[in-house]
Amino acid sequence: IPFYMFSQRELAPDEDEGVVFAVIQAPANATLDETNLFAQQMYDVYHSFPESDSIFQITSPTGGFGGMVTKPWSQRKKTAQQLLVEASGPLSQIPGIRVIPLTPPPLPGGGSFPVDFVIQSAAEPQQLSELAGQLAQKAMASGMFIFADIDVKFDQPQTEVVFDRDKLRSQGIDLSQAGQDLSTLLGGNYVNRFSIQGRSYKVIPQVKRQERLTPDQLERIYVKGSNDKLVPLSTFASLKTTTEPRSLNKFQQLNAVRIQGVIPPSVPLDKALTYLEDQAKTTLPQGFTVDYAGESRQLRVEGSKFLGTFLLSGILIYLVLAAQFESFRDPFIILAGSVPLALSAALTFSFLGLTTLNIYSQVGLITLVGLVSKNGILIVQFANHLQEEGRDKLQAVIEAAGTRLRPILMTTAATVFGHLPLVFASGPGAGARNSIGIMLVSGMIIGTAFTLFIVPSIYMLVAKRHVRLDAVSDEPEAVLTEPAEATV
Repeated sequence: IPFYMFSQRELAPDEDEGVVFAVIQAPANATLDETNLFAQQMYDVYHSFPESDSIFQITSPTGGFGGMVTKPWSQRKKTAQQLLVEASGPLSQIPGIRVIPLTPPPLPGGGSFPVDFVIQSAAEPQQLSELAGQLAQKAMASGMFIFADIDVKFDQPQTEVVFDRDKLRSQGIDLSQAGQDLSTLLGGNYVNRFSIQGRSYKVIPQVKRQERLTPDQLERIYVKGSNDKLVPLSTFASLKTTTEPRSLNKFQQLNAVRIQGVIPPSVPLDKALTYLEDQAKTTLPQGFTVDYAGESRQLRVEGSKFLGTFLLSGILIYLVLAAQFESFRDPFIILAGSVPLALSAALTFSFLGLTTLNIYSQVGLITLVGLVSKNGILIVQFANHLQEEGRDKLQAVIEAAGTRLRPILMTTAATVFGHLPLVFASGPGAGARNSIGIMLVSGMIIGTAFTLFIVPSIYMLVAKRHVRLDAVSDEPEAVLTEPAEATV
């Protein structure tokens, strides 16, 4: 149990899919030209790796997405996870933008970031954002995160044009006309179509882009006044600049802020989430709750179902053995004498950090229960047969363990050598194969060694005494002959 409780957990091991992505985050007031200029440095960083085969990049004014497609496994020595760690340093030095390297999730439906920690409450979004920002800062200070940030930020500058009605009236300007002029010059609305050489084009009146990049340029816009006279906007209006959030998100109908992060390959996802959970208990006031999204939610929700699945499989195996032996004691001897030690041996490697508890290693543990139970079946079944031949319990179980030693070792050797390629696998899909192989090989080797001693010991304590078959067959004849002799 301690080995299971303190083992490192994750949804699935990282796989080398031959690509390293990059999420680009630009300031809220950045332009497309500015983002493209700094994003070119991301291309230069990825292009500097000899393992890169091709690079792609898509940018927008507020961010973008890109990545590096690596060469095939046979043409490189470094994995995608190693390239991610090496690229995180140079990418973090790019000025003007923030570039977050990450690898694709091992399972579909995981979302963009492996760590997706949700803080939700009915409180104001401003308070949520401040508390989530404190947690994100603690996460980065812990050293377990390559990147950690929140998705709701109050950093979007917004400029409002405030009309002075008294000045409008004094200059003879109609308020609705001034609003329409500004909408036409800045809104980019579609007003009509025209045809050239049989093709139809939209008419979209708008001020040139370079003349509407800053709020100060708005004051130099002219609107129509009285007698069709053009009046500058600065004479009757003022500009009010405020800061607004880029977006306001909800999660399960509550205001929510997500802490999204990327962790290095050496840090299991469960460890990172546990750290955030512990910090949330001391940072968040009453009325705030935590939840998960994406890959983190899959780990917390689906990963917690393993114990139920494991218990159900154990009960099923027990009932099948009970039907086979026509006894409730013998299945208990088989499972109690072989399964616990085999599972402990397998979980030792996850406890020591050589592998993790994930969906693949859990499949290996359930498979291990069935494989190692076969050794106990061989001993218990043959011991019962020897008792029926007239041997006492101790002599029967000792002889059964010695007689069944060869088939037990042959079964174990076949299983171990059959799964050794999974332990030493490399290349695409190696993470999943390593997890299954380590659990099965370690559990079978150590579990078999202890089964030869533990099963006979439990058999002596729990198994019932089986009488000789010839003694049982003689009793009915004696009962039938006695009345016949009495009548004579």
